[in-house]
Amino acid sequence: QVQLVESGGGLVQTGDSLRLSCGFSGRSFDDYTFGWFRQAPGKEREFVAAARRWNDGTVYGESLKGPFTISRDSAKNRVYLQMDSLKPDDTAVYYCAAGTTPGLGPIATEYSYWGQGTQVTVSS
Repeated sequence: QVQLVESGGGLVQTGDSLRLSCGFSGRSFDDYTFGWFRQAPGKEREFVAAARRWNDGTVYGESLKGPFTISRDSAKNRVYLQMDSLKPDDTAVYYCAAGTTPGLGPIATEYSYWGQGTQVTVSS
């Protein structure tokens, strides 16, 4: 059974940093591309970043590459999202997703598995 469990969210102030973590189990970690998405209240789910399987590069959502960095650790079966210079507009529930579609990136429907999400709130 595949499981994705996010952690690391919380309440921070503008300009602070957070590192989200996503633990993966149930399949071979290296065979999966992992993505981070976020959804703010009343808004559609937004692509943040993806780390492709077999270390085949990373993809970022528009305007998010600078302050956000995605990474993966095969030894720990974990994916991370380092978020720096946080702003109130970054407030959202952040979701980790996994899939094996070639070239997987910003299209949420192409991911097979999703975590429950972790709340990030940035106060002004």
